[in-house]
Amino acid sequence: MSPDRTAVIALGGNAITRSDVPDTIANQFRHTRESLDSILELARDGWRLALTHGNGPQVGNAILRVELSRGKAPELPLGICVADTEGGMGYMISQSLQNALMQGGVDRPTATIVTQVLVDENDPAIAKPTKYIGQFYSMAEAHELAERNNWSVKDDPGRGWRRVVPSPSPIGIVESGVISRLVAEGVIVICCGGGGIPVYRLRDGRLEGFDAVIDKDRASAVLAHEIGADLLIILTDVEQVALDFATDQPRPINRMTADEARGYLDDGQFPKGSMGPKIEAAVDFIRRGGRQVIITSISRAHDAVLGHGGTQVVA
Repeated sequence: MSPDRTAVIALGGNAITRSDVPDTIANQFRHTRESLDSILELARDGWRLALTHGNGPQVGNAILRVELSRGKAPELPLGICVADTEGGMGYMISQSLQNALMQGGVDRPTATIVTQVLVDENDPAIAKPTKYIGQFYSMAEAHELAERNNWSVKDDPGRGWRRVVPSPSPIGIVESGVISRLVAEGVIVICCGGGGIPVYRLRDGRLEGFDAVIDKDRASAVLAHEIGADLLIILTDVEQVALDFATDQPRPINRMTADEARGYLDDGQFPKGSMGPKIEAAVDFIRRGGRQVIITSISRAHDAVLGHGGTQVVA
């Protein structure tokens, strides 16, 4: 394996949970197994790999369990729920990948790292919670819970009232040194699950966690920079990024520079709730010195790395 062939792969949510089938653990395992073909081929080609993943539905279910057991079991803060799902989903991905590697004749170990992600305690986003989590409530229920638990709540239009938490920008990966050493040894590392556990540093250097969520793709870009990866692969549910996506005539993009991507983002081509964070992550990685970002579907990842499909973002 060549030391300059290192990639971070950000698995999209549809790698594990799909909206058209019940979100059971058995189905999550099945979807995970079905999503690993391209990763297996990249491992076979000798790429050093770190995998990240989302956890939206899973952490939502964890929060629901907390809410349903209120008064019967100790309540778990959001950071612990994120850590729990990092561990559980990391086990699921790691075991599925171990089995795929063994059956494919690829001798590569895997490891899961429960990851803390640094944020700035003065990030303006912390004062403006916007990320919906947990279940839906009536307005009266939401305000009662907000008063009782010191929550922020907001109407999710057309769906109901929900808790909202901040989504600050990631500025560092606490365990990046460990991850880098493992990746350099050929270990395929699963890390930064759900964007990682948000933490900030106290004045004396100690770490402190708080209730927030971090965008998985933006955390992946920071991770890729810190471990010296030259490629960031962001996997989603479309083969290519497209301009005018929601129109009758979308325009797929094969290749764009980071400056072009930023321009399209500023023009409103990539909404915050869909492709926007992925483009932001791509621009951030390239501007930090990364060589290339590929955005494509899970099934086309290996082909896209070989130059056949996907959207490339370059300097």
